[in-house]
This record gives sequence, structure tokens and C-alpha cells, in this order.
Amino acid sequence: MNISYKWLKEYVDFDLTPQETADALTSVGLEVDGVEEVPAVRGGLKGLVTGHVLTCKPHPDSDHMHVCTVDAGQEGEPLQIVCGAPNVHEGQKVIVATIGTKLYDGDKEFVIKRSKLRGVESYGMLCAEDEIGVGTDHAGIISLPEDTPVGVPAATYFGLESDYVIEVDITPNRADACSHYGVARDLYAYLRRHGVTTKLHRPDVSGLVTNGHALPATIEVADAEGCARYCALTLKGCEVKESPKWLQERLTTIGLRPINNVVDVTNYIMMAYGQPLHCFDYDMIRNHHVIVRTFPEGTPFVTLDGVEHKLSATDLAICDEDGPMCIAGILGGRASGTYDTTTDILLESAYFDPTRIRRSARRHGLSTDASFRFERGVDPDGQIYALKAAASLIKELTGCSVESDLIDIKARELPTHFDVELPYKYAHDLIGKTIEPTLIKEIVTSLEMKVTKETADGLSLEVPAYRVDVKRPCDVVEDILRIYGYNNVEIPTALKSSLTDRGEADRAHELTEKLAHQLVGQGMREILCNSLTREAYYTNLTTYPASRLVRLLNPLSSDLGVMRQTLLFGGLESIARNVARRNDDLMFFETGNVYSYDASRHTEEHSLAPYSEHNALGIWLTGKRVSGSWAHVDEDTSVYQLTAYVDNLLRRAGLDRRAVKTIEGQTDVFAKSLALLDRAGRTLAVYGLVTKAVADSAGVEQPVYYAEINLNLLVKAVKGKRVTFSELTKFPAVRRDLALLIDRNVAFSEIERVARGAEKKLLREISLFDVYEGKNLPAGKKSYAVTFTLQDENKTMNDKQTDAIMTKIITSLKKQLGAELR
Repeated sequence: MNISYKWLKEYVDFDLTPQETADALTSVGLEVDGVEEVPAVRGGLKGLVTGHVLTCKPHPDSDHMHVCTVDAGQEGEPLQIVCGAPNVHEGQKVIVATIGTKLYDGDKEFVIKRSKLRGVESYGMLCAEDEIGVGTDHAGIISLPEDTPVGVPAATYFGLESDYVIEVDITPNRADACSHYGVARDLYAYLRRHGVTTKLHRPDVSGLVTNGHALPATIEVADAEGCARYCALTLKGCEVKESPKWLQERLTTIGLRPINNVVDVTNYIMMAYGQPLHCFDYDMIRNHHVIVRTFPEGTPFVTLDGVEHKLSATDLAICDEDGPMCIAGILGGRASGTYDTTTDILLESAYFDPTRIRRSARRHGLSTDASFRFERGVDPDGQIYALKAAASLIKELTGCSVESDLIDIKARELPTHFDVELPYKYAHDLIGKTIEPTLIKEIVTSLEMKVTKETADGLSLEVPAYRVDVKRPCDVVEDILRIYGYNNVEIPTALKSSLTDRGEADRAHELTEKLAHQLVGQGMREILCNSLTREAYYTNLTTYPASRLVRLLNPLSSDLGVMRQTLLFGGLESIARNVARRNDDLMFFETGNVYSYDASRHTEEHSLAPYSEHNALGIWLTGKRVSGSWAHVDEDTSVYQLTAYVDNLLRRAGLDRRAVKTIEGQTDVFAKSLALLDRAGRTLAVYGLVTKAVADSAGVEQPVYYAEINLNLLVKAVKGKRVTFSELTKFPAVRRDLALLIDRNVAFSEIERVARGAEKKLLREISLFDVYEGKNLPAGKKSYAVTFTLQDENKTMNDKQTDAIMTKIITSLKKQLGAELR
């Protein structure tokens, strides 16, 4: 937002330079992006000085030009200047444009150079009013009083001072700073903190009186949720014309285009005090009845810029009895403006719901100075002052009269202040430094916070309603620090810190980093996707039903309207983007939170109980595992590759696979999948081949293998487990292979479970090296080829010991799983 340095000085007394002012604002949290000089006239009259015409003779080759010698206060000989003005004469004091001076004719710029006019050299120019921008007269050159000193810069002579535009970056929470007066409040607090005697002031508008009741108007607020307060006045006999020069300069300095004296006043008041206003042509309002309401979905409406919009059922509109006149708080319509023919107006000042304004502005793709302020939250108590200030100024500039009582409709109550308790100890602990209570009190009062109660332990405060970002003790502390100065909080000479794990959050972070480093070492690339996603992904899913989505009250767009239930779709979007750029072979992973809602968990005592989130790790594989290698044939990615990654991660985390139950499944997300359950039956991880329908929904046509691990559950599963080391045994391992004929629905994990139950001491490893289904096998059967590795750390195993163990394992497999040896 552009802030005028001169304008700012109208509200607070200070003598800081523009750059010092910018530094002060940055120090109190209003970051300044730049300071730019704005001359009072274009070019700032640089190179123009007062001069004295010493001689003036007719030009030898012209009947209207003269050859003059001019003293411009420079060293050396007087300047020879050829001038064609009819009023130039000897002894005259003039304005001289010296060599190199830049003058402007509209948008054109030209430089005064040494030149020849009809064969006579000229070393400057004697200037008329319009040629330098200090007036419009072009009948002759400017003739100055005889006592004018020579060589005085023209800018000094005319008393022209440059203004400076301070570009302030307003953060979304600082709605109160969206005006010159709002910025002045912070500057006032800064000056008070630094011992400067100053005052904060704005014009008194209490003198505005009603001249009569010739223009009655009725206001109806049909949507109290959207419009909490609506104020209005009618003004009669307005002479709509060009604004005075001072008002035009105020607006052009900060980048606004002057329109007419009525519209310019509303823009001036908005930029001065942060309250948007709107002027309606009184005669264009059907029956002079204004209604604040919504319209049915799809109602057409043409805005001032001539563009037709389709109103949503939630768009708030200002209407008369014929229909909408403007989209409330955003932009007016063709029938709502103020024109040269306008004489009577209705002046509006209102408080519109920020959320409704923001939704409508985004929906229609409109961003105006008014919506910028309304969607952040204007001062709930600022409507009347702004209305009176605008009416007073319009009355002064147009000669109108106030022809109605002030209309003030409060459709619903708005906060007048926020009550905050501020214990001194809390403030000191949060700041990390003890600040004197008297200084804390001085700072909060300079920020217009009212102290309602003061004790030795702290303050009870009433925070002004315009500070919508200050509702908690921590917010007040932040405000105190802004004014006190973050640089004044010293770093302690002795830091007290603990380098030990402080809890589950530290362990979770450590584990996440460990797993991420392993995946990077295996050639994967980490991605980072938005936590917000589109609801359409979940519309037809039962695994992640739409009923469990966490929805945003005020989404940026329909594609960012819900919180993600799974990491899956963000990765699929990344895959689609890469594949579209001919990068088909991908291995991605991401860590991040996923969110869900369960209405059955809602209780009156805990409003957040239905909402839950957990940290997850997602892995995506697609395309070729090996391609273009001279040493290896091309090979597609597979679920077996993904299984290896998941097993390695769990092993790296320290999880004993014997503590995990594996089940096969088929869902509307996975065509085939495996789920790993912890001892409590909760899904620790799930992975498999993503269904074609789900992949297609994100624009991915090639097969994708996906795994998602619940890191919160993984941290709990490995909690308290420590890595142990043992000396490598010098005794060899023994391996035995079995070909097992088994029912088709029995998973390998069941074989592993039964075998480990049969031999817990010497069975070191079980691995599957072949699976066969089909010809020469009974119906409903499949063959597993499994290797069992046995090892005794204290001695070499003999055949008798090995056979006994294998017999025990085979017996258990036959008994529990119905396995047969082939």
C-alpha cells in the first residue's frame, strides 16, 4: 500500500526524514518496500533558476524574436538566449531553463540544449507558466517581481516541496494499517517510545448538521450475517466537477486516478481512514429504497467496467426495488455511479462480513481497494466517522446540503473491544526479558489499548475493535515487542539448553529424517505437495470417503477446498506433471500431515474432537526400474520393489516384523494391496498397485505403485526399543529349501508366522524365492519355494539337529495351514 509522507504528517506530528520514517515503520512491523520521491510538479523544476534580463535586442533575422543576455547567477559571462515571447524586455526578472534542463509537454520530454535560432546561438530558455507546470498561461514568459534575487532555484522560489511515497507491505492480519491514519497510529507509538513529544489527531466531524429532509431514503438489511451495519446520508444539490488540485495531487501521489469531486472524496476517505464508501445517484434508486440482500444463483449483473457477472446465491448485493446496484464491498454497477449529471446522492458507509466479501471477490476475479479492506476486516466502529468526514468534504467541495438524518442500522452486534488479561510474568517469559511494568503500560496505552484494571501481577486491557489481530495475551506481547523493538531484546550471555530428546515430537522428527535420508540414498526424490486439495478426488471413494474430509470455511478455490486425507493424490499430480514433460521413470517420496473428520466423535465439551491428523510417509514408483542399461534388460517397477523399500524402512526404524500382521486386500484405491497392522490391529502401512480409476482422476495413465506409512503409529511401535549389537558368530549357517503346496489364499506372511512360532531360537531368516500357480497343480492351490536359514551362535549345527527343527516346522505348516511338500 502506498503511503504519502506529507499526508501522514497531517495525523501525527514528527520531523523524521522520509527514509527515517520508513525505517521506523519497518521496525514496528510495517515493512517498507521502498521510498520514492514524487515532485510537486513533474521534473521538480530541476535546472530552473531565477534570472535577470540585462539586454534585449531584436533578432537580426526575425520580426518577433529577441536576443537577450541573461544573468542566471552562474559564474562567467551572462547567457545569450533567443526568446520569442512578446512580453520580454530589458531589466525583467524571469525563470530561466539552463542547458540540460528537462521540460515536459504532456507525456513528451525534451531537454534544453545549445541551439541556433535563425542563425543566432541560444544557451537556454525563458519559460512560461505552462512550460514548467506551475500554471496554464502561455501568453508570455513568467515576469517576476523586480526585487527577486538572481540564481534562486525555481522550486525554492515557488515554495514547491516534493512528496515521498512510502510503499508499505501490509500483512493480512494488519487490517488496521490499511490507511494513512492506521499507519500514523503505529508511528505515533514508535515516537512515544523514543521520547518524542507528539500528538495523534484527525479532523473533528461533530459539526456536520442536517439542513433538511428533502431527500428521504429507507434502508433494509435482509442479510444480517453479510452486513452487520449499514449507515447512510443523502446530499442535495451537488455540483459534480473536477476535484481541486490538492485533492487530485493526494490521489495521484499514491497511484489513484482522479474521477470527479464526489468519487474522489470517497477514495480519499478510504485511503485516509480505511473505511470504503460508495456514492449512489439518488434519482437512480427506485423509490429511494435500498436493500442489502442476496439473489438467486446465476442472476446477471453488469459492473461499472461493463463486464457481466453471474451472481452466486451467497454474493451480497446492494439493491433497489428493481434489482442489484452493486456487489457489496467490491464493485458498483452501471446504475450505481456518480456522473456529471448527478445532483443528489446517497452516501453509504457499511461493515460487511470479511469472509463473504473475500469469497465473492475471488469468485468473480475482482480485487479492488474496497474489497482489499473489507475482506481483512474494517473498524466495526468506524462507519459513522468516515461517513461524516466524507459528507463534510463533499459539502465543502460541491456546495450541497445534507437532506436526511443519519441512518444507522445495526443488523447484528459487533464487538466494541476485546478483553485481554496480560500477566507481567507471562509477558516476560515470552519475551525472554523483563520489561518494566510502567513501560509496558506506556506502550499499550500508546497503541490505544485501555487499561481497565492494574495490579502488581499484570494488566486488564480493552483492545480496540479495529485490532482484529489482537485477541490473546500473546498478541498483546507481540504488539509490545513491535514498539519496544526486537533489537532491544538482548541475547543472554549464557544459553541454557538441553540437547536431549524432549519427547515424542523429537523422536518423530528424528525417525522421519532417518527414513528420508535412507530413501534419498536409494535414489528417490523428495516432493512437497499442498495440504489443500480438491474434493473431487474423494467423491466416489469408500477408503477415503468425502464425509470424512476436513473442509475449509473460506477456500481459495474449488481445487483447494479440503484438507488431504492421504498423500496419494499430491504425488499423482506430481507424476502427471512430470510424465507430461516426458519424464516417465519416477521414484518419489513425501512426508507430511493428513487430516480427517469423524462426526461420531463430536462432543459439546470438545469441539475439535471430530478432527484428527497424523504424520505420514508416502512413496510412489512408476515407469521403469531399469532402462537403457547395457548390463541389464529394461525392467518395469513392481510391487516387489515397493515391498523391499517398505521392509527396509521398517527395519531401519527398528521394528520387528514379527510384531506386524500382514493382510492382503483389494480396495477402491488399490487394485491389489498389502496392509501391515500393529499389535492393536491399526494400519501401520499399506501399499500396492493404485487402481486405474484413481490414477486417471489425477491424469496419470501408466501404472503407479504407492505405499503410505503412518509415522505416528510407527513411532509408538518402536518406542523404547534400542539398537543392540552382538559379535559376529564364527559358526556357519545352514539353509534348507522347501517346496510347499498350499491354498491359494494363504499369504507368505502366514508361512513366516507359523515357522517362527515353531522355532524361535535358531531360525534366523525365511525368504521366498519362487511362486507358481497353474498347470500340474490342483485347483485352488499354489506352490511356494521357501528358504529357511538356521544358525547356532555357540556351535556348528549337525544334520540331526537341523532335521529335527525342519520336521517341527513342516509339521506346524501342515497342521495350521494345510501345507503339503511337493
